[in-house]
Amino acid sequence: MVKQTTYNNVVDYFIALSNETGNLVSNLKLQKLLYYAQAWHLAYFGERLIIDGVFQAWVHGPVLPQAYQDFQEFSWKPIAKNGLGQEFINQFCSEIVNQEQCELLNDVVDEYFGMTAFKLEKLTNSEDPWKTARGDLAPDAPSTNIITDQSIIDYYQQFLVEYG
Repeated sequence: MVKQTTYNNVVDYFIALSNETGNLVSNLKLQKLLYYAQAWHLAYFGERLIIDGVFQAWVHGPVLPQAYQDFQEFSWKPIAKNGLGQEFINQFCSEIVNQEQCELLNDVVDEYFGMTAFKLEKLTNSEDPWKTARGDLAPDAPSTNIITDQSIIDYYQQFLVEYG
């Protein structure tokens, strides 16, 4: 059975990975990692991983507004949150999500975690869910338009590969 969780748990997972690997995460990068975790989870399982909040099509890519506000004080600097490391990663994968979900998130990490925030922004902004939600808005126009779960599923499912 697929488990769903809050954005705070997924945020802590990515920050714990950052603390363990030294691959720093800014708020911009965190937003894109949260988005890809949700997107691939929706595409693969047909259900949301993050149950609280919806992604909006902001100028610099998909954003979960509540999570953005939580770390706004860091601006473009790396997010610092002590006490998160391998122990939390293990707990996340054994208690918060199931093994199959953890494997999917590991794939997301393998694909996106090493990218810069700028590269992740360019990538999300080139993909249909964000572009569709933005519509005809000017590139620098503010937006709270929602990126729908269905548009995410429709787009990312085409890239799924069967395991094994």
